[in-house]
Parts: sequence; C-alpha cells; structure tokens
Amino acid sequence: MGRVRFPPALRPGDAVRVVAPSGPFDRTLCLVGAGYLAKRYRVRFDWSMFEKRGFLAGSDQRRRSELERAIALPEVRAIVAARGGYGLTRIAHATSLAPLARDPKWVVGFSDVTALHVECARLGIASIHAHNCAGLGRGDAVGRAALIDALESPTRPRCFEALQTWHGGHASGTLFGGNLTVLFTLAAAGRLFVPEGAVLFLEDVTESAYRLDRMLSALLVAGALDRVAAVAVGELTDCPTGPHGIPAEDAVRERLAELGVPVVAGVPSGHGRNNAPLVFGSPARVSNGRLEISPG
Repeated sequence: MGRVRFPPALRPGDAVRVVAPSGPFDRTLCLVGAGYLAKRYRVRFDWSMFEKRGFLAGSDQRRRSELERAIALPEVRAIVAARGGYGLTRIAHATSLAPLARDPKWVVGFSDVTALHVECARLGIASIHAHNCAGLGRGDAVGRAALIDALESPTRPRCFEALQTWHGGHASGTLFGGNLTVLFTLAAAGRLFVPEGAVLFLEDVTESAYRLDRMLSALLVAGALDRVAAVAVGELTDCPTGPHGIPAEDAVRERLAELGVPVVAGVPSGHGRNNAPLVFGSPARVSNGRLEISPG
C-alpha cells in the first residue's frame, strides 16, 4: 500500500471521545476505563451510548451518528470504542469517513472494531488495536500503561520475542488485521481490504476449530489473503477443541500453511487480559520467533 499517515501522537490534555458503535457493555467497567483515561486526557462521550437494543448499543442511526460526530469534531484526537461485540459491520459501510481522511485521528479498539481498522487501512491511516474502554476498566496497570504509551509514542519500535514459529522464514510489510470472524464477515459483504504485502495479525474468541477452519478456508479460496507477506497469530481465547478433538491452534496452523509465508504465533494481543497494543499501519517484520514493529 502507499504511504500510511499517522495521526499526531496524543499529549496530556488532548480530547478523547468514547463511542459505542457496536454492542451494549458493562456501564461500570466503561466508566472506570473512561476515568482512567480522564486522568490524562479530556474524555467526552454522549450519554446515549448506554442505550441497549438487544445485542446492539442502540439503533443503527444512533450509533452511526455518534461515530460520525466523533470523527468530525476537530478537537477530538482519539476515538476509543466502549466495547466490541457486534454491530459495526451494520454501519461502517454507511459511515461518513471523509473528515477522518482530511484530519486523521486515532481509532482505538479491537474485536468488532476490526471493521473500523479495515476502513482506516483503506484510507491509508494508522490505527491502534488495543483494549476497548470497558476492557480498560477491567485491565491491569501494565495494560493501561501500554495503551497510553501507544497513544503518546505510536512510532516507538516494539518487538515481541519468543513466539512460536509455525512456518519459518522472514518477511516485512505493513501491520494489519484484527478479529478473524470480522474479517471473514467483511469479505462476505465485499468490504474487506487487505493491504498488499501485509503482515496479517489474526485473533479470535470462543470459535471452535472447525469454524476457524471454515473462515480461513473461505478467505483462502476467495484469494483474499493472496497478497499477505506474513502472518502473526495472536490469542485464540477460549476457542474449544470441540467434539473432533482438534485444537483451534492446529486448525489455524494447518490452514495458514497453505499461504507459504512466514507465520509466527503467540502474540499477546486479543481477547486475553493483556491485549498488548498494536499500531496497525506500521512497518513490521516477521522472522523466526519474532514480530518487530518499527514505525519510526
């Protein structure tokens, strides 16, 4: 892909807006997370984000309008999702992202927020795969500090070592990815954009081995991963072996081998408690047992 634009690094006192474009969430945990961010930034949100409509945080119109307002407000320097869950794939395609293209700001979150990370990649704008606001509410001090570091020093080199090598070799590219289920859903909707030569990060939660196999197989057959230079697998959290006795990791490893590119696994990012921040859009390199991210 072309040159990736990095939004300005945050500074203490900058405006951060919390939005709920996906599913409903634990109010207390989100307020605790927002309170943590408020120790350093000017945190704002609409009280309407606490609405619940079944498995959604309010209507599509409410969620889309809230997101568009956060994107359009010039003083906002980062947008943090309250929670993932489900809902962004219903509205991302219809959300006006032109103000984000004109004035890049950090989009922060993971899981369902993968849909927004893909839209940022399509615009050539870096974004941060990290805890949602409610996750900050239950996270530990190390995880919280890591997010602040990613926001304020996004071009700092980072390295994950002692990873599992599923397929040897080395390759470099642009770090990109997120939740496998969401990427699969976007492909089905015709909305998946994969940067050419990407270092693809994948994670998922509560998906059995055969479902992970099915989603990866569909992406492979569709040619959606043909331009990937390497893969870094994150946490496969609570993904059961299932009745066939095949571990989720084995299913993913077997399918990814078909790409014939370097693959490492065990990146501590995803639905686990740690969820180490990843700055998508950064230059990255996968080599035996290592994922090096060096945006600077």
